Amino acid sequence: MRFSLPALPYADDALAPVISPRTVGLHYGKHHRTYVDNLNRLVAGSDLEDRTLEEIIRTTGGNPAKAEIYNNAGQVWNHNLYWRSLRPKGGGPPKGELGDRIAAAFGGYQAFRQQFGKAAQSQFGSGWVWLVADEAELKIVKTANAAAPFARGRTVLFTVDVWEHAYYLDYENRRGEHVDALLDRLIDWGFAAENLANGKLASAGLART
Repeated sequence: MRFSLPALPYADDALAPVISPRTVGLHYGKHHRTYVDNLNRLVAGSDLEDRTLEEIIRTTGGNPAKAEIYNNAGQVWNHNLYWRSLRPKGGGPPKGELGDRIAAAFGGYQAFRQQFGKAAQSQFGSGWVWLVADEAELKIVKTANAAAPFARGRTVLFTVDVWEHAYYLDYENRRGEHVDALLDRLIDWGFAAENLANGKLASAGLART
């Protein structure tokens, strides 16, 4: 069994002007695809070949001898989730239970937006910012490189990629402006609410062929 690159749930130009087709082509078509190809190459013929993506990440995390496998598996998982976290005409304040939970946890949507943006700006170097459910509590967490909060038992609701390849062609070094635009115009709150309701990752295209 081999891991596959999930199809995007929208056209390459559907996220414009917040994310340009050129950035989607580079980020999804080259970076994401390379992580998938590397992972397939690294696990081929090994005892990890038939493991799920989550099992590979948990098994190889913290093992220096398996760092290359861990990094590529983590990047596949994170990017699969990232593309599902976005949708055309998304963003803005969430409604329903998720909106109520965010308001209660962070003091309102605007306070959440500010805290999320601050976390994104303060992530030194490459990494990710996440909205997670840690048991009953919603939290904003950030991770470096290929790490993901699910490996620590947290339910991931959505993520934003703050690696430079996610925004540099469109925003140069203005990471904060990019993250604000995602929150205002692209976050798929329906996907996040589904993850919250299920208490686990909803279908994020973690397919194998």
